[in-house]
Amino acid sequence: MPDTTALKSAKAPADAVEAPAVADAGPALGKPRSLWSDAWHDLRRNPLFLVSMALIVVLAVMAIFPSLFTSASPRDANLAEHYLQHPNWGHFFAPDWLGYDGQGRSIYARVVYGARASIMVGVIVTLAVTLTGLVVGMLAGYFGGWIDTLLSRVTDVFFGVPFIVGAMVILTSFERRSVWVVILSLAFLGWTSIARVARGSVITIKQSDYVVAAKALGASTTRILTRHILPNAIAPVIVVATIALGGYIAAEATLSFLGIGLAEPTVSWGIDVSAAKDQLRNAPYVLIIPSVMVSVTVLSFLMFGDAVRNALDPKMR
Repeated sequence: MPDTTALKSAKAPADAVEAPAVADAGPALGKPRSLWSDAWHDLRRNPLFLVSMALIVVLAVMAIFPSLFTSASPRDANLAEHYLQHPNWGHFFAPDWLGYDGQGRSIYARVVYGARASIMVGVIVTLAVTLTGLVVGMLAGYFGGWIDTLLSRVTDVFFGVPFIVGAMVILTSFERRSVWVVILSLAFLGWTSIARVARGSVITIKQSDYVVAAKALGASTTRILTRHILPNAIAPVIVVATIALGGYIAAEATLSFLGIGLAEPTVSWGIDVSAAKDQLRNAPYVLIIPSVMVSVTVLSFLMFGDAVRNALDPKMR
């Protein structure tokens, strides 16, 4: 008879060797991350994203709760006492910290309250053009044919109008240019780029196997667009929208500087820059401070969009 003790002892080393291999293979066979979780994993380790996000959060809180940063009113003017008073750098966050403008108003208070109009215009215009561009691009890319031809030609017509010049023409037709008038004017002209990006993405995705299978199973057009195409076509649209947001803030400041954007009594960085251009030699800080705020805000959103693009685009990794 065979020696069972010897057989067991011969098998034992093999079992001991195989067990760790199975245990080590477990974590490697984990569930793969999705596009969004993989992007978030990269964003959390990107210093560009962290810095830009910190600046955006501060600017957003400043726009929503300006009273947390200053108790002074941006419209209180004391021309006799505070005309072009120089900054008092030792009084941090005090009304005279950044000095006073040509009408005796606190520059610091106007900088804080001016964030609301600029960020409000940028965010709402971005949401409006993203929604409009998505709808137009998805319809044109999915249905094709005469619908694609019609929507593409309409997009080309709007795309051919210079953005700033077209906004100037629209805004000059209004006597009162409130925040909502500026938002509608910029949104009316700014959706074309997102429409083109969405159209190209949808044309590629609609040929995928899962879309063809959904059609074969009798899924409705609305379900295919919202459940299968939109989640997979939204990534490049988000990249374009985040980068464009800073451009809309700069466009609002440019129009206000030219005198055809926002107007008093609205508090805006562009209005302050326009009003301070005559004091550039005597009091350059009156123009420089709001200009720096515009630059920092635009740069923050551009860095944020650049970080999102790098995270969502596999070619950029």
